[in-house]
Amino acid sequence: MEDRQLTLVEHLSELRKRIIVIFLAIIAGSIISYSFIGKIVDILVRPANKLEFIYLSPPELFLAYIKISVISGLIISSPISLMQIWLFIKPGLNQSERKYLRFALSMGIVFFLVGVIFAYFTMVPITIAFFTQVSRDNIAPLFSFDSYLTFISTLLLSSGLIFELPMLIILLTQLRLVRATRLIKYRKYVVLIIFIIAAIITPPDVISQILLGLPMVFLYELSIWISKMIEKRREEYD
Repeated sequence: MEDRQLTLVEHLSELRKRIIVIFLAIIAGSIISYSFIGKIVDILVRPANKLEFIYLSPPELFLAYIKISVISGLIISSPISLMQIWLFIKPGLNQSERKYLRFALSMGIVFFLVGVIFAYFTMVPITIAFFTQVSRDNIAPLFSFDSYLTFISTLLLSSGLIFELPMLIILLTQLRLVRATRLIKYRKYVVLIIFIIAAIITPPDVISQILLGLPMVFLYELSIWISKMIEKRREEYD
C-alpha cells in the first residue's frame, strides 16, 4: 500500500514538473512574441488588403497586443508542450502504441497547419474583399483592430480544427468503431451537418460558411478513401 502511494506521489510530482515547464515555456514564448509584435501584426493584417484599422478605447490596442502575444506564445511553445506531454505518457505505452501516437501527433500537426494556411491565404482575404465591396461611397468600411483580430482568429482556428477530420476518422477506423460503408451510407447527412457546423463556427456570412464547408466535404471524402485503404490493408494482414 505504501509503495502504491509512493508511486502515485511520484506521478503527481512528475505531472507538476511537466506543467511548470509548459507554463514557463508559454510565458517565454509570449514575451518573445511581444518583442516582435509589430511584425506579427503585419502578418495578421496582410490578408485584409491594406485596410486601415482603428481602436475604440485607450487600452484596446494594448490588450489586443497582449492577446496576440499569448496566442503566439502558445504556438511557439507548442513543441515544448507536446514534448512534455509525450514524456509524461510515454512510460505507460507499449512500443506499438508509442509508434501510432507519434504518427497521430505528427499528422495532426500537419493537418492543422494546412487548415490554418488555407484559411489565411483563401478564406480571410475573400471574406474581407466581399464585405468591403458591398460598401457605398457614403458608407466607408471602418473596422476596429480588436474585432478583426477576433474575426481572423476564429477563421484560422476553426479551419485548423476542421482539417483534423481525417485524423479523427483514421483513429475511429483503427479502433474498428467506424467502417467506410457506414461513412458512405450517411454521407448526405454528414454534408448537411458540415454546413450547419460551418455556419455556427464561422463569422455570420455565407461566403465564410461556403469556404469552410466545401473543404470539410472534401476532407470527409478523403476520410472515406483512407478508411477503405485501412480496411483493405487490415484484411490482407488478417
